[in-house]
Amino acid sequence: MDATKSRTRTSSRTRSIAFIGLTIAILVVSAWVQIPIGPVPLTLQIFALMFAIMALQPRECLIAIVGYIVLGAIGLPVFAGMSGGIGVIAGVTGGFIWGWAFGAGLALLFMHAMGERRNFGVEIIASIIFLGVVYLCGWAQYMAVAGVGPEAAFAVTVAPFVAVDIIKVVAAVVCAKAVKKALHA
Repeated sequence: MDATKSRTRTSSRTRSIAFIGLTIAILVVSAWVQIPIGPVPLTLQIFALMFAIMALQPRECLIAIVGYIVLGAIGLPVFAGMSGGIGVIAGVTGGFIWGWAFGAGLALLFMHAMGERRNFGVEIIASIIFLGVVYLCGWAQYMAVAGVGPEAAFAVTVAPFVAVDIIKVVAAVVCAKAVKKALHA
């Protein structure tokens, strides 16, 4: 009986580590797919992050996001434009990066609070909470580092991305539901 529990725990832990590693890899690749539209590039990372929030266990999601940020902070070229280093996190777009962890934490707390009522609408709201926190962090840091006013920072860091990110929200929730269904089938 104890051997079976031990194997199940080991298998679960192995699966969790694999999901975390795969999520970090997806975040890296999604950062490399970018459209430069100003100082803040359009990437697939928001989709990948929201997908992770919806598809992974909360602990796995947060470990993957923090792991990705740490890899970039130590200099691995995992951020947009194949960049890395603490300078990126301290730079004009760094607020978006560290904002992911806070946004994910709040979105996950919201979904946890909803408990059994978690459905498509709840997941959309959680994604919008995530997005709002990320926008706020990115906007604030851009304003501080670039030395521009709130309106100018908003025009560069939020306004160009809202419509595309809403599409990513819906796509991430739909894709995560399909993947979770396939994994539990």
